[in-house]
Amino acid sequence: MQKDIDKYSDEKIIKLALKENKELFSVVIERYRQKLVNYSYYITNDWESAEDIVTDVFIKVGKNLEKFDLNKKFSTWIYKIVHNQTISHLRKKKKEVSLTKNEWLDKIPSEGDVEDDLNKKQTKELLHGCLKSLPEVYRPPLALSYLENKSYKEISKVLGISEGTVASRINRGKRMMKGLCLHDPSIKKAYDTIKGKSDQKD
Repeated sequence: MQKDIDKYSDEKIIKLALKENKELFSVVIERYRQKLVNYSYYITNDWESAEDIVTDVFIKVGKNLEKFDLNKKFSTWIYKIVHNQTISHLRKKKKEVSLTKNEWLDKIPSEGDVEDDLNKKQTKELLHGCLKSLPEVYRPPLALSYLENKSYKEISKVLGISEGTVASRINRGKRMMKGLCLHDPSIKKAYDTIKGKSDQKD
């Protein structure tokens, strides 16, 4: 069974862990640990904090695994827990972006959309350098959508907001990203190169 367990769904492994051997949960941890650390880092911009947050979450989840509803999707559940812990950490450390809403709105382009010019891989590269510059409210949905490939429905469940709000924050965040992050010469150069290649295909 150990040889085939990697093919099992998260929920099936957790069920086995609860019935037979709780150590089997380590298989699920390995599936998500780095993804969750990456996600927490996209929000905190601090690798050490991200590692600590995810480690703490898995310790607590492991001790309370029986509380997981096997009828629900584990990935959505664990992302939501890590998200909440990450936001809690940010608030405690007071690391939220200090720019006011109006200052950001003044810089939002009226037209254009990063996604029009970049494919998913290229958008990821741009997001890595830009997410930390955006207000906290826009970082989670953008990271979940473009860096973790989550659907709007999944993001809605993780963040506890409606799908319409998810779409709105992602669209606003992308416009902010284009208007603000492209002031970085290296990112601007990469963007111009990508856009040039895109224009040549038209």
